[in-house]
Amino acid sequence: MATIASQIILHPVVSQGLKFGGTTLGRDKTYRALQYFSRFFAWYLINKGDKIEAARWSALKAHLGTARKLMRLGKPMEHLQAALRAAFSSSPALETITTIARQLGYFGYLSYDAIVWASTIKLINVTKETAARVQKRAFQFWVAGIAFSLIHGALKSLRLAKESKALKASKTWGEKDLAEEASRETRVAQITAARNSNNAQLALDIFDVWIPASGAGLVNLSEGTLGIAGLISSLLGAKAQWQSVNGKK
Repeated sequence: MATIASQIILHPVVSQGLKFGGTTLGRDKTYRALQYFSRFFAWYLINKGDKIEAARWSALKAHLGTARKLMRLGKPMEHLQAALRAAFSSSPALETITTIARQLGYFGYLSYDAIVWASTIKLINVTKETAARVQKRAFQFWVAGIAFSLIHGALKSLRLAKESKALKASKTWGEKDLAEEASRETRVAQITAARNSNNAQLALDIFDVWIPASGAGLVNLSEGTLGIAGLISSLLGAKAQWQSVNGKK
């Protein structure tokens, strides 16, 4: 019995899960997935007419949302630092501009989001109208951040595709070119990894953008649709974080 228990408790997947959960981002992605599943499931139950059970899931969604806002209180400064670092990077001009704009968009979103959190827990007292305006402005900054992220991803995808095509066209053969070929293959591998990472971010942004767009009044989507979109983007983010902390590509 002790052997079976040790095999379960010390199983590599359990250890990997603990390592994933030991990171702030890992916990946030887990809470976010539960939050958006709750959003979808509450909508589903309401449509079935089960309002009592739906209220439980709506409460879970609300509490997880508040908890996640608390976890993000220091994030605005991180995005300001990222914007400043991007300004000194050697990336192409348009990619640099869209990166800075993206980070500033997220800075604005999280700054207003902190005010929403403070209002929710009654740390500050604002009228319902003011709270609604602050929440809408947060969504507007979030939309802007994701929009610039999508533009950045598209620009980067085009650049990497051109570089990959040029490298493949320059392929040489022969023993005298072995060193050059090894260097080229290394660069091809780097570009492939960068393209995979960029495509993953694009997919995440495509699912995420509908949430703030709906909150800002730009689109009108059901709670169920937004819940599914948020759940998928959360799982994509969780997958990337799992691979990062566990050393997998």
